Amino acid sequence: MIYQTLRPLLFRLDAEQAHDLIFRLLMAVEWLLARRVPAPAPWSHPALAQRLWDVTFPNPVGLAAGLDKDARAPHVWAALGFGFAELGTVTAVAQAGNPRPRMFRLPADRALINRLGFNNAGAAAAAERLRRLQRRVPFPIPIGINLGKSRDTPLEQAAQDYIRSLRQLFAFASYIVINVSSPNTPGLRDLQSEGHLRTLLAALSAENTALAAERREPPRPLLVKVAPDLTDDALAALVAVARAQGAAGLIATNTTVGRGGLRTPANEAGGLSGAPLRERSTAVVRHLYRLAAGALPIIGVGGIFTAHDAYAKIRAGASLVQLYTGMIFEGPQLAQRIARGLVDLVHADGFAHVRQAIGRDT
Repeated sequence: MIYQTLRPLLFRLDAEQAHDLIFRLLMAVEWLLARRVPAPAPWSHPALAQRLWDVTFPNPVGLAAGLDKDARAPHVWAALGFGFAELGTVTAVAQAGNPRPRMFRLPADRALINRLGFNNAGAAAAAERLRRLQRRVPFPIPIGINLGKSRDTPLEQAAQDYIRSLRQLFAFASYIVINVSSPNTPGLRDLQSEGHLRTLLAALSAENTALAAERREPPRPLLVKVAPDLTDDALAALVAVARAQGAAGLIATNTTVGRGGLRTPANEAGGLSGAPLRERSTAVVRHLYRLAAGALPIIGVGGIFTAHDAYAKIRAGASLVQLYTGMIFEGPQLAQRIARGLVDLVHADGFAHVRQAIGRDT
């Protein structure tokens, strides 16, 4: 209710200015939570808690990458009802991203266009911040780390660039995401091609195993985040490579370069997220689930505003879901509302647990 009152005021600001303002408030909350022992328990329910990749998720509703790029508020997301949070995208070196303005709201479409360009302070800074924030109060929910290629790194050196970030952030990650699908770093999406992806995953899998042995810990699950704009043949090739090279799962999808069906004229370059992406991202989830025969757990993301949106992705094959744009329009309590709604939808279908609904519509 409070957010709905404040939203018209926030929407008068430039989209990135409003984001920065809200984030300053969240960082103040983070400062308090990081000093509270024990940390607030995450929202959970027996019908929603599940274990994937030897990681326990108290509920399947997560924060998508892109909102907390510099790992500034890891404790906040549990307090808002999220079952896990994905931080980043983080690159090996600090970079300013693309020139402003670079984020645009489309209120009539409940959508955003962004061309931020992986603006972040770099992997070393993120690692130091996570080390400091975790020192007193462990993170109450699983933390994913989303890694991207530094803008100035040539594609043929991409593996070493990702490995630099992996070495810095391995210790803090419940899982690692290989982001090869953002449209805002030139050439990045070429890494989704069969040859590039095979080389990248082989190198990262080897480093992941080495880091795990060095620390005497299990390797981190490596997930690949895919674009919604790939053809069915390209998705099939991607799944084959991911399975062959030991990837643990997939995230579907990133933002789209398509502009179909928009009510708002949208000439700005960048990735489109929000409600217009909902059906396409769900279709990609369904196709990936069929291709992998359920062997690669999927995190579904794109256009989730309600529990019904989230449940559609679960029934299409997603084990977990993520939000970003929906929160911009619906407010910070959206994750908990969706999680509570999922309990009702699971039980309405006669299931005892959400895992029974995964892939039912395939």
